[in-house]
Amino acid sequence: MSQKVLLVDDDAMVREALGQTLELAGLDPLTAGSFIEAKDHISPEFDGVVLSDIRMPGKDGFALLEHAQGVDAELPVILLTGEGDIPMAVRGMSAGAFDFLEKPCEPDDLVAVVERALRTRSLVLENRHLKLQAEQGDAAARLLFGDSRLAEELRARVRAVARTQAEVLICGEPGSGTSKVAEVVHLLSGAAMRPFVKLPAAGLTGEALSDGFDRAEGGTMFLDEVAALDPAAQFLLLDLLDRPGGARVVAGTYQDLDALAQGGGFNPDLFYKLDIMRVRIPAIRERKEDIPILFRHYVAIACEQAALPQPEITQDVLARLMAQDWPGNARALMNAAMRFAMGLGEADEGDGLGLAEQLAQVERSLLIEALRRHGGAASAAARDLKLPRKTFYDKLARHGVRPETYRS
Repeated sequence: MSQKVLLVDDDAMVREALGQTLELAGLDPLTAGSFIEAKDHISPEFDGVVLSDIRMPGKDGFALLEHAQGVDAELPVILLTGEGDIPMAVRGMSAGAFDFLEKPCEPDDLVAVVERALRTRSLVLENRHLKLQAEQGDAAARLLFGDSRLAEELRARVRAVARTQAEVLICGEPGSGTSKVAEVVHLLSGAAMRPFVKLPAAGLTGEALSDGFDRAEGGTMFLDEVAALDPAAQFLLLDLLDRPGGARVVAGTYQDLDALAQGGGFNPDLFYKLDIMRVRIPAIRERKEDIPILFRHYVAIACEQAALPQPEITQDVLARLMAQDWPGNARALMNAAMRFAMGLGEADEGDGLGLAEQLAQVERSLLIEALRRHGGAASAAARDLKLPRKTFYDKLARHGVRPETYRS
């Protein structure tokens, strides 16, 4: 439960006294001396409550109550009244105030009302989050496609990481979708209703980094290709990460950040700060069985966006797609789907090969990938593909594949 209290009073001595009372009770007062100062702190994502004096120069507590209700009707506003202002307080309750307190108020009474309001606010935000989850479903299942074992492992890892509040490092080859995975982590986290700010690390200035961190407060800031972050910005990010109550940082990289840190190409302290939780996105070539699902999905999106009828996707087309290694990963497959949807063919027309030849290419690529995964260990690769040893070796011989080539 949040402990934030937006304390609004034009009298500096009263603000200080009330602030001290709240701090002694373990609460976190955020002070403002006027309507103008206070209004900028009020948003639907504000997880605290408002404690405001009624009588203030300019716009008073009633104006602040009206503003708060316009922004978020379920944000608790507690009004402070002076002696003889009880009728005004009753008017405030009728207008939607959470409660009112008469100044000077007993510390215990003040804390009791504020804590009750904070509990109410916490329940409101929790219910909103649960409703959003119900409406959106499981973001990992909705946005991360594939039926392969690696795809399911990726979804499970993202769900587990999202439940923590720790920094996350998302690793994957170019085009693998680090930004999308970062967004899913955010959507599955407790901060799903708060800001998600995406920034490219390349050329990012310290001012832009600080601004992004501030805008993402309480939410998530994603740094795309963090290895490109300027050394000065790396030091600043270290400092920002040490500040309490800031944004959660999720960083994406296509490079071996560990090796860069060891070789002096990246701040090692920052690397260890970011590498608390790691998510690795498997390359398309590692899960070729997911290509038909991904390609159909991308074609459907392209046709919907361009208002085009969906073309037939034959097994011949899928075989040609699965015969490729896709060094550009999901991005390259998406581009091929867009071309296909517009009738421009796929990325590779298979060099005129027939279906049998294309299927042979697919089989060869699966054999090679299994050997790569197991460091050239043929027996382990055969078990992985659920093939008898003799059948596996026969296929290796037919395709001219030598296990020792892939031994590490």
